[in-house]
Amino acid sequence: MARPGDRARPAHRRSVLYVLTCGSPLARQVGQLVAAAQADGWDVCVVTTPDGQKFIDHETLARQTGHPVRSRYKHPGDPDLLPPADAMIVCPATVNTVTKWAAGITDTLVLGLLVEAQGRGLPIVAVPFTNSAMAVHPAFQEALARLDRWGITVLFGDHVFPLYPPGKSEAHLHAFPWQAPLAALH
Repeated sequence: MARPGDRARPAHRRSVLYVLTCGSPLARQVGQLVAAAQADGWDVCVVTTPDGQKFIDHETLARQTGHPVRSRYKHPGDPDLLPPADAMIVCPATVNTVTKWAAGITDTLVLGLLVEAQGRGLPIVAVPFTNSAMAVHPAFQEALARLDRWGITVLFGDHVFPLYPPGKSEAHLHAFPWQAPLAALH
């Protein structure tokens, strides 16, 4: 089904998935999501927030995807380095990104891409990742509810990945369900 703003995709082009990642220790493992998406037939591009840059290995992800890892808006007139997205997964999505996104703030490339993709009607799966103390903040809770009302698939809570106290999540990152966001796209 065509969506407003969609560009025609050549028959030979694989569907493009943008994996958007934020500043979280979980981002160190985003290559697992990339590999799973590639095995599922996606052409994957990785975009990170400025804070997310310190958690990922740009060179490894660029080799894995065949695309540069982007983290900043391009200069006016510069060509797009990535093919247009057909769907997006933002994982891990931090409290900062979720609350700004729900407020329509686009001060990072990740947020600009999310707001635009939402306007284009692209499928988006958001997987917030935070600790149990930050998760109860009213602005974050309201942002999650707002995104859900807007049709964003939000995977969050103990049924996805248990919320741990501050400083305790990192010991459990090996158990994160990287297949869950992909399954939610189908």
